[in-house]
Amino acid sequence: MGRRRLTRERHGILGGLFDPIHYGHLTIAEQARDELGLTTVLFVPAGRPVHRHPPDADSMHRMRMVEMAIADNPAFEASWLEVNADRPSYTVETLEVLSAASPQRDFVLIVSSETAALMPTTWRGMDRILDLARIAVANRLGFTDITPDWVREHFANREDRFELLSTSRLGHSSTDIRARVAAGRSIRYLVPQAVAAYIEENHLYGA
Repeated sequence: MGRRRLTRERHGILGGLFDPIHYGHLTIAEQARDELGLTTVLFVPAGRPVHRHPPDADSMHRMRMVEMAIADNPAFEASWLEVNADRPSYTVETLEVLSAASPQRDFVLIVSSETAALMPTTWRGMDRILDLARIAVANRLGFTDITPDWVREHFANREDRFELLSTSRLGHSSTDIRARVAAGRSIRYLVPQAVAAYIEENHLYGA
């Protein structure tokens, strides 16, 4: 008998500020999990973001909201890796740690189209990132689509490392949610109810 070939599990990684996490994040994660056959999706809140403004809510609040938001999905997990690290949150370093800890896993980095657009010019260690993970891009309402032609233009000879998702085009925005909270407006159906209650109880974003 021939040797049985073992199939490697694919695991998604979704990073971001999650300031706060909202249904747009959750929908992209779930649809990517379904479309790509991912075993899990790991949510990795940034501790000290590099390319974004400092978050309004501190890292502990953002982590708690992520944990609340994903609690009902057994395929979703939360990571304290970047929050606990005493360094800026560079994706390449996070992938190095995750890959070393779980060398038997294949990782898929899930990003939105506006994030993917920054990869050729501002991301550190992009070649190494592509060695460590595939990139799954979700086009987002209000932003320029990432297309196969764009991938070939900016990542010649590495386009096989990209997957363009057919996720729902949602326009949810953490910036808009924070503004609504500050103005005393409803954020119901934009974030999970547990997250909305947490924001109110902890007086985040001017609540």
